[in-house]
Amino acid sequence: MQNTRMLLVDSQALPDVFRRVVEAKQYLLSGEASNTSEAARKAGISRSAFYKYKDAVYPYQDKGPSKLITIHAVLHDRPGVLMALISAFYDAGANILTVNQNIPVMGAALVSISARVDGMKMTMDQLLTSLRTIEGVQRIENITGE
Repeated sequence: MQNTRMLLVDSQALPDVFRRVVEAKQYLLSGEASNTSEAARKAGISRSAFYKYKDAVYPYQDKGPSKLITIHAVLHDRPGVLMALISAFYDAGANILTVNQNIPVMGAALVSISARVDGMKMTMDQLLTSLRTIEGVQRIENITGE
């Protein structure tokens, strides 16, 4: 395996904190919790544990009636790079659902984008290839979906 960063692991094999982080994210998503403090409390974890793992733990979403993907990208901290990435999704016919960007550290920012790709004008491989060619994109990984 060449520098594999993403793994699909049965949640029973992982420390309970990972499942609880996903649970806290669901509380936020559903509106059952109005902020991260409340979501973490309801899930039975500390806020610091939530923040430590929130950008690293995601539930596996099996392919269903609508096709969703989530990509992780590492972008250079330069004006226009995120906009170019978002524009590439638009040009492909994907519908962006969420964009989460961390504060840049050492000149690079981690970005997660979730999108519905039912009506795309290209294949998933073509989309990923086009995203990887954007100037300022250091790395792109498809973490869920097709």
